[in-house]
Amino acid sequence: MLKKFWFLSIIIVIAIILPLIVQSSYYRHIFILILIWGALGVAWNLLGGYTGQVSFGHAAFFGVGAYGAGLLAFHLHISPWWGMIVGPVAAVIVSIPIGLICFRLRGPYFALAMLAVGEICRLVFTQWVSLTNGAMGILTLTTFSSKLPYYYIGLAILSFSVYTVYRLMNSRAGYYFVSIREDQDAAESLGIPTTKYKMYSLIPSAFFSGLAGAFYMNYMNYIEPSVVFSLPDVSIMIILVVILGGVATLWGPVVGAIIFVVLSELLRSSLGPAHLLVFGVIVCLVIMYMPNGIMGEVDRIKKLLQRKGARIGSEIT
Repeated sequence: MLKKFWFLSIIIVIAIILPLIVQSSYYRHIFILILIWGALGVAWNLLGGYTGQVSFGHAAFFGVGAYGAGLLAFHLHISPWWGMIVGPVAAVIVSIPIGLICFRLRGPYFALAMLAVGEICRLVFTQWVSLTNGAMGILTLTTFSSKLPYYYIGLAILSFSVYTVYRLMNSRAGYYFVSIREDQDAAESLGIPTTKYKMYSLIPSAFFSGLAGAFYMNYMNYIEPSVVFSLPDVSIMIILVVILGGVATLWGPVVGAIIFVVLSELLRSSLGPAHLLVFGVIVCLVIMYMPNGIMGEVDRIKKLLQRKGARIGSEIT
């Protein structure tokens, strides 16, 4: 326990001082993207990883959160930073009827229903020009000239999301989430109201997705429906981030976000559009050889390294 405490303390200190050491605006941008994708991965993992409700439509909550911030500036000429409150609340409000309807379905049917929800949101926000400005999107002014404040805001969002998921998964609700994932019928037979607890999982998941979306709006200063409600670029990529890092692990989404963002930038700069193909191959290899993701295979990796170390040591002696 003490070892974990010190390890976590070191990680926190590194996360705080990292942007102070690295002065490059480009690298700070990379760090901020990691924080956004990490928060999205943590949010999705609560519903899809721990509760077993695989969602292909989390772009809906991300986009609603982003537009919750953007519409304040577009229509009311209010600072989009107020959207950090409005955005996640709007995402939660949208998630409640979606959950009540879609949780009637299971497995692939639920996944496809959520995919449809994301696409419906994209079409609605594209066609409702009087409200959303349609495909032209919403443009706002930059608040901070430096990326440093954005980094620390993103770090606070990620930390808050990780802490919330940790507390949830160490509570009675967390055990109910896992029981629903393992066998919903058995959970119901034990008297667990599965729909109720799936909603308890969806609401914080939607909240943090919407919060990440509102922060994205304030950081990027431009959104449009095909970006924030994108199936391949948001919903699918969130799932790949979690798969890379480790499904149903606390730090897996964060590790997956680091790998995803860094690899995407490296491959994009060297291969251009072909980077998606190479990234897809990497994800397939991870699924084949590390099905539980990197954090899910930590013990196995440690054992392999210990065996290799012992073998090298015996050869030397």
